[in-house]
Amino acid sequence: MERTDELLIERYIQQDGELRRYVEDHRKLEAALEDFNKRIYLTPEEQIEKKKLQKLKLASKDRIYAILSKYRQSA
Repeated sequence: MERTDELLIERYIQQDGELRRYVEDHRKLEAALEDFNKRIYLTPEEQIEKKKLQKLKLASKDRIYAILSKYRQSA
């Protein structure tokens, strides 16, 4: 994320529960994906799980950007 996005998140995360939830989800998914990335080999089931997590992470990032867009427009 860009620095301006990080600043907006820091500014609004305490008062916006939805933003906080999506940021927390995004961080958890990123940590889970890091675990997969550390492995040399993934079973087919793990590959499917990794793809699922990547899609969920992208969806949470899209939602974060939508919320931040709302704050940018109101500023």
